[in-house]
Parts: sequence; structure tokens; C-alpha cells
Amino acid sequence: MRGVRITPKPLTSTFTKSRPFTQTTKVKMRLPYAPTTPPESDPTATEIYARIAARRHPRPLIPLDLSLLHSPPVADGWNSFLGAIRTQTVLDQGLLELAVCRVAVLTGAVYEWNAHAPLALKGGIRGEELRAVRILSSTVVGDVDGARRGLEGSVLSERQRAVVRYADEMTQTVRVRGETFEGLKSVGFSDREIVELTTGIAGYNCVSRVLVALDVGENNDKEMKSVEELVESLK
Repeated sequence: MRGVRITPKPLTSTFTKSRPFTQTTKVKMRLPYAPTTPPESDPTATEIYARIAARRHPRPLIPLDLSLLHSPPVADGWNSFLGAIRTQTVLDQGLLELAVCRVAVLTGAVYEWNAHAPLALKGGIRGEELRAVRILSSTVVGDVDGARRGLEGSVLSERQRAVVRYADEMTQTVRVRGETFEGLKSVGFSDREIVELTTGIAGYNCVSRVLVALDVGENNDKEMKSVEELVESLK
């Protein structure tokens, strides 16, 4: 792999309609992005860049990649873990993205919502279902009884409600109630699917915390895109 140079296309923000950003764009960031190509003197980093670029292909490296690539070994492990969740699982992709979107809402990760809400829609989640995930109150914080009644009376299917309850508890209390866990089994999730849902929720909690802490893409002070806007953009 020595001498391989990764030359991604210029990065364009997923979260603004007109402001492109590249390595030379002058923006206020907590950390500058790592170079889009690895040091020629570091063959190990070159291989890591190549693996990440291969997973992103045909898209360029994204802002999260360029934040993590300050530490190539960490970026490499991240790429492997999240890559497996995204490409080697049997869990319905719509339900996985629904869970990721719920994590984004609960953690205030604007970047994560804007990136994954369109994927939820493409995975078969209806606009009104995605909107419910966006606006329903947490089932473990605040008026818990009211929130749980709201969830039960929502447009979400039984399986979707089970995913929301699980995501809420994993994200906000960490401990999952026995009835919540058994609820996943009762709506037909297999052992493998439960492991994949669990690691998906845990993994994207990790993603959201990195995104928000580093303010990747400078989205912390922005609003999440509306479901209406996302639905319209996919027409």
C-alpha cells in the first residue's frame, strides 16, 4: 500500500444548502480537520486512509472521518466497528436508522440526525413515523407515565415502539428494564437482531458524543432538519 494517495472529491456539507467546505475553508472549529491524504512517510496511515476511503466510496471522506483521522488507529477501529454495523448486519435497516435517529434526538446530535433521518426514510420509515421519533418525549426522563402513554398511542408500529423504548433506556438510563428487553423478543426480534440493535444504539451513542463534543461540521448551534424538508428532498 506504500505510495497510495487518497484524493476524495471536495467535501460538501450535508447540513447547509450552499456553503461548501474543504480543507481550506475558513470556519470556526474546535479542531481543524486532518489532511485528506495520509503522510507519504507513514505506510500504516496510508493503509488506514485507504480502508476508510473504500468504505465511503463513491463518497469522499466525511467531516467525522477527518476529525477522527488525527488518530489514525482510532479512526481505523471506528471504521471497522461502524462499518460492520452498517453493512454486515441482518437487522432491518429502517429500524436501525430509526434507533439512530432517536439517539440523535435524545443527545442533541444535529449532524447525526441530518445524516441518518434521510436514511431512515430510504429504509422504509414513513414521514409520520420519523416525526414521532423526533417529537415524542423520553420514556425514561420527566413525565414518564405520560410519555409512555404517548408512545403507545403514536403512529409507530409495535416493533418501532419497542425500538424507541430500548433506545431511550440505553441512551438515558443505561440500565434496561426487564420488560423492555422482553418486549424486543415479544415482537419477534431474534437474538442476532437484538445484539445488532444493541450495538447499533451503543455505537451511535458513541458517534453522537464525539460529534457534539468536537462540534464536527459546526452543527451544535443549528436546528435539525425538519421531517417535511427531508421528505421533500428525497422526491
